Amino acid sequence: MVKSLFRLLTELSSRKAISRTTGRIAKSRLSRSMIPSFVKTYEIAAEEAEKPLEQYESLNEFFTRRLRPGSRPIDPAPDAVISPVDARITGAGEIQAGQLLNIKGQDYTLEELLDRSPRIVNYTHGFYVILYLSPADYHRIHVPAAGKIVERDHIRGKTYPVNEYGMRHIHRVLSRNERLVTYLQTAAGEIAIVKVGALNVSSIRYTEPQHDAVDKGDELAYFEFGSTVVLLFENGIFTPRSDLMVNLKVKMGEAIGTLAT
Repeated sequence: MVKSLFRLLTELSSRKAISRTTGRIAKSRLSRSMIPSFVKTYEIAAEEAEKPLEQYESLNEFFTRRLRPGSRPIDPAPDAVISPVDARITGAGEIQAGQLLNIKGQDYTLEELLDRSPRIVNYTHGFYVILYLSPADYHRIHVPAAGKIVERDHIRGKTYPVNEYGMRHIHRVLSRNERLVTYLQTAAGEIAIVKVGALNVSSIRYTEPQHDAVDKGDELAYFEFGSTVVLLFENGIFTPRSDLMVNLKVKMGEAIGTLAT
C-alpha cells in the first residue's frame, strides 16, 4: 500500500495537470509525515542525509537532500571520469553513426536526443552511458570531469516515467521528455550531460549560483522527481572501465572510466 502510493508520486503519466498536483503534494508540509515511511520503504540510508529527518519540511525537500560531507568520495585520479549520480547503468556503448542502439529494445538518435543541436557532430562516433536514478537514490547531479561549461540547453518535452516500464514500452521516452543539456569542455574533449526529467513539470533544476568553470564532483543540478542522466562523450576521448555494463550500480564520485590524456 505505502509503496504503491510512492510509486504514484514518482511514476505517473505525462498529464501535466496530474504532474502539477503531484508536485504540489510532495512540496506541501502535509507530505512531511510521509518521510519516515518513504525512508523505510526504499531502504534509504538516512544517516547519510545532511540533516536529521525531522528537519525536512516536505517529502520533496528530503528527496532533493544533500549528503553529509565525505559520504561520496571523489576519485582523485586526474584522468578519471566519475559517475555524476547514484544510479544503475541502463545502457552503455559506442555511438554508431549518431545512433544509440538497443537501449531497452529501442534505438535513439543524437538528433532526437539533443534536439538537432549543431554539436551533434562531436558525438556521432563517441560513447554513451545511461544512468537511471530510482526513488531510493541520492538525486543531486555532479560534474563528471573538470572543465568549462560552454553551453546550456533546455529542451521542452513530456513527463513520461523513465522506469523499466517506461523505457521499454514508451516510444523513445528519453528523446520525448523534458531535458536539460549541459555541454562541458574538458582538456580531452567535450562531454554532454543530458538530464532527463520525469513526472513533475520543471522537475530538473540547476544548482544556484551557476558557474562556467567547474571541478570534478562540483554540484551541477538536481531532480525533484526522476529520473535519468545520459552522458555523451566526444569521439575518441573516453575509455569505459572494464566492468561497465547494464545493471551495474554506481555511486556519485566513483570512476566509470578515463579520459584520453
